[in-house]
Amino acid sequence: MESTEPKIKVEYGTEVSIVTFGDENILDEQQIKKLEQALRPVIKENLHKKLVLNFENVRFMSSAFLGLLVKVHKRVIDNGGHLQLFNLDPKIRKVFEITQLTKVFDIA
Repeated sequence: MESTEPKIKVEYGTEVSIVTFGDENILDEQQIKKLEQALRPVIKENLHKKLVLNFENVRFMSSAFLGLLVKVHKRVIDNGGHLQLFNLDPKIRKVFEITQLTKVFDIA
């Protein structure tokens, strides 16, 4: 049986918090819902700071996960913070370019 907990690692700093996704594939609707639940307290804790989402392990993701990222971005901005996406796989980065989300997200 697969683990029901989302695989994320959160590191809190004074100026920045870093969330590293552990899954290689983020495709399943249940998995995305659990990621959203896991990210909520991180966003709340991250008031007025920079939040970095580290994609170093992610190779594939669904459009539903893109939707969650847009939601996370809005919440972070509404809380006075800044969101940055980091270590995107070239194929995933291409999806952001095609969907013009490179204009929305700060991608390092």
